[in-house]
Amino acid sequence: MKFGYSRGGPTSNRRSTGQMTSGKRLNHEPPAVTAKLGWRYHHIGIPHTQPRAREHHVAHLGVHVSGFETSPYGIEWIRFEPHCHVPEIVRTVPHIAFAVDDLDEALKGREILIAPTEPSVGVRVAFILDDGAPVELLEFRSPRPRVRLR
Repeated sequence: MKFGYSRGGPTSNRRSTGQMTSGKRLNHEPPAVTAKLGWRYHHIGIPHTQPRAREHHVAHLGVHVSGFETSPYGIEWIRFEPHCHVPEIVRTVPHIAFAVDDLDEALKGREILIAPTEPSVGVRVAFILDDGAPVELLEFRSPRPRVRLR
């Protein structure tokens, strides 16, 4: 089996001592970006082409979205308008999204699919490509408190 679900047979990547031998992740281990880099799951975005109940239009982005606010799993359905300029892979392949503390740091050494943008105040977003799959990275910044002058 090639899916990393071995429990000790010939494809096992641990010695009897429990030491890693190949650097591959075992089925019970979280992905390295969450375990080592501190990235946090945010949502999965699923592109589609038909209107859905309760979708709302985000005119400045050229998309219709639904599900994000109500899905207990973070599933977001995205319908792209023809004038929305995103790469074809983002329009056609589901993506996973992670919240990161420092978007610029998270992008270092990665293949950037969509350069950082600020779709709304306090939110920076970029897409990377990992092994042919789009991955969205989000950085949330707290708005600076307004200082009242007397």
